[in-house]
Amino acid sequence: MTALNLPPIIRHRTRTALIGGIAIGGGSPIVVQSMTNTDTADVAATVAQVKALADAGSELVRVTVNTSEAAAAVPLIRDRLDALRCTVPLIGDFHFNGHKLLTNHPDCARALAKYRINPGNVGKGSRHDPQFAVMIEKAIEFGKPVRIGVNWGSLDQDLLGRLMDDNARSASPLDAAHVMREALVTSAIGSAQRAEEIGLPGDRILLACKVSDVQDLIAVYTELARRCDYPLHLGLTEAGMGSKGIVASTAALAVLLQQGIGDTIRISLTPEPNGDRTREVLVAQEILQTMGLRSFAPLVTACPGCGRTASPFFQKLADKIQSYLRAEMPQWRNRYPGVETMTVAVMGCVVNGPGESKMANVGISLPGTGEVPVAPVYVDGHKTVTLKGVGIAEEFQEIVADYVRATYGGEAPSAHLKPEKKSILLKAVG
Repeated sequence: MTALNLPPIIRHRTRTALIGGIAIGGGSPIVVQSMTNTDTADVAATVAQVKALADAGSELVRVTVNTSEAAAAVPLIRDRLDALRCTVPLIGDFHFNGHKLLTNHPDCARALAKYRINPGNVGKGSRHDPQFAVMIEKAIEFGKPVRIGVNWGSLDQDLLGRLMDDNARSASPLDAAHVMREALVTSAIGSAQRAEEIGLPGDRILLACKVSDVQDLIAVYTELARRCDYPLHLGLTEAGMGSKGIVASTAALAVLLQQGIGDTIRISLTPEPNGDRTREVLVAQEILQTMGLRSFAPLVTACPGCGRTASPFFQKLADKIQSYLRAEMPQWRNRYPGVETMTVAVMGCVVNGPGESKMANVGISLPGTGEVPVAPVYVDGHKTVTLKGVGIAEEFQEIVADYVRATYGGEAPSAHLKPEKKSILLKAVG
């Protein structure tokens, strides 16, 4: 019988770049990035959002640096974050006037861990090359890496015009969309080569080519990976709001990640009015984790519900446990190494409930409509206890917490656990 094994994901071979001590590319774990939407000149608001993003798991955070006030605020933001013991590297996002801001605000240039430069927005015509050179020279002076981030909406029009003209003169002209994609790749790689000619080491350069269409993104990054070995930052730009943004980003990035392409990722979600910016971080983490590329927090498996599960109790319990696990992760991450790989199942009836529960590290099969009002709990595939009554949710959460302490920390089960459950848990986790 032929084994149904998928081939392993083989990462695209790239150089390794260091951003604030974090290795990017070269086979290093794929890094999650996000960006603030505060006015960077508002130090307090920006510090609060950067810390929230970092606490949620963003390993790099980008901030807009568009004015002298914003540039002057960057070192203050860095100092306040350090005082809060938040060491997440800050990336400066520069457009149009970056050459001036980096020159006039050396403390800003020094405080940032990386500069993001969009070659389409560094000056038009004769100003382009000199202004680009100034930014690269500042990166060299301060020993900073640079992400050259080309964007569909701000592509170098001179380059695009030349490629369009060349295509029109070709014996077999290609469609305009193909030429646009080629312009993105050419701009990114050409700018990287120019940066190296100026003197920026090749291991301090990362590339990105952002578009807002799924198929275009896949085509552009596939070609980019074929033609260079710089670390690549993935992201579907202007992905949109809610489920549309999540689905589009997942569809595009999953294909590329499966091909081994991508060294950092960002999910560019449009937040709801007054929405939580950290959602994009959670989506990025869940894409990587569900694909088996990294683990960030225990995942909860839960059934969708059907006519057998008229009570919403299992839905509430699944949501409560997922929220509990994520809330505990900041302190668990260092205290209980490996806990991020744990799986928990909350199932709503006996059809798939026991089977799914046995496959998780800790699982519970709740009673469906008309079923006996008991909930068997499974620990590492073994039934350990059956819960009853109004305290099922609290008792199950206690079992999960004790499993974490016993399995990942070698600690004794909680003193609050009932004696019979304590002995069962100890036996189950060995």
